[in-house]
Amino acid sequence: MSLDTRPLETEGAHSSRQRLRALVGGDLGLVPVLIALVALVVYFQVRNSVFLSAANVTNLFIQAVIYVFLGMAEVWLLLLGEIDLSLGWVAGMAGSIAAIVTNVQYAWPWWAAFAVALAVSAAIGALWGLFVVRLRLPSFIVTLAGNFIVEGVLLYILDHVFQGGGAPVQEKVLSDLTNGNLTPTWTWVFVVATVLVSTVVALSRERARRRAGLVNAPLYRLIVKLAVLAVFGVLLALVFNANRGSFIPIQGMPFAVPLVFGVMVLYSFVLARTKFGRYLYAIGGNPEAARRAGIPVDRYRVYAFLLGGLTAGIGGLFYVSRLGGYSSSSTDSTVVLYAVAAAVIGGTSLYGGRGKMTFPVVGGIILAVIINGLVLIQVSATMEFVVTGVVLLAAVTVDSLARRSQTLLK
Repeated sequence: MSLDTRPLETEGAHSSRQRLRALVGGDLGLVPVLIALVALVVYFQVRNSVFLSAANVTNLFIQAVIYVFLGMAEVWLLLLGEIDLSLGWVAGMAGSIAAIVTNVQYAWPWWAAFAVALAVSAAIGALWGLFVVRLRLPSFIVTLAGNFIVEGVLLYILDHVFQGGGAPVQEKVLSDLTNGNLTPTWTWVFVVATVLVSTVVALSRERARRRAGLVNAPLYRLIVKLAVLAVFGVLLALVFNANRGSFIPIQGMPFAVPLVFGVMVLYSFVLARTKFGRYLYAIGGNPEAARRAGIPVDRYRVYAFLLGGLTAGIGGLFYVSRLGGYSSSSTDSTVVLYAVAAAVIGGTSLYGGRGKMTFPVVGGIILAVIINGLVLIQVSATMEFVVTGVVLLAAVTVDSLARRSQTLLK
């Protein structure tokens, strides 16, 4: 009898240890972060009923775009245990270039302006990467210096090269990145297609894992996740399709939402399904072991910095679109730090080897919720920085404690 029951007891104990290891080791993914997000939304809605209005929710998502892109840019570096403190100004540089060359004075086509702006931002990132790998300099110091360099160059361009101290957005495509909307019909098409594709992909992966004999979570968990996704998508479509205009009807999902989603899906595929992504995780987990395995560690570090700069440049296009232009008086040094905050608050580790592109999406939304909500309940701007700093410190503390505790249950 004991021989029959021991495997069952062992399996149960193993399952319990797995759950405990996930809890203490910080492997619960986005669950704690999503719980915190829901709590913040409920709090701000109770304090001010305008918070969940159609107009404010739409504005909140537009606010989150720059944080999300800067967070995704930072993830490329954090996966390797590196950091880039210049991403905020790199984003400003890319957005300013696009606004300047599409101005009536130069009249470049939007696609050429976007290409040049993103090429410049990617080149800046690659340059920092070369300094790090060739001269063996800490990325913190290199990008901190780069932050000041890019800031100075950008301010010089705005004040001297482009007369007037600013670059207003005059190109429709650039403006529509954050000001344009899908029609209500296409909003529903996007939401339904996203839910259906996500369901098919998730079920296909589940079936493949079961056929391979891999350990899977109970099927009901997957069903619950897909149901939550469907409900969230429907609610979001209803909110976006509600009329939020005062004098003329304004309806539909902002173009920025599907565009951000598309970039996130592409980056997630690269990290999870390509050799490039696997190498990044390997380098972040153990650089020396990766080097001994034949992975060109230095080359991939440069690639990561390049992708960080490129992604920040994409965010810069959306940032300038939202502001309606860029000038020396509209620069905000705090945006530089929001890149790290969005990534870390979402759950990306500062120590390398752990992170997903979905993390900065949630982290960016949390930042937007905090900033937007504090404004609605009329908290001073100084307290916005305090609250954001406390949230970031809490996220970093949890990450550090989780990393230390991972060895306790092994």
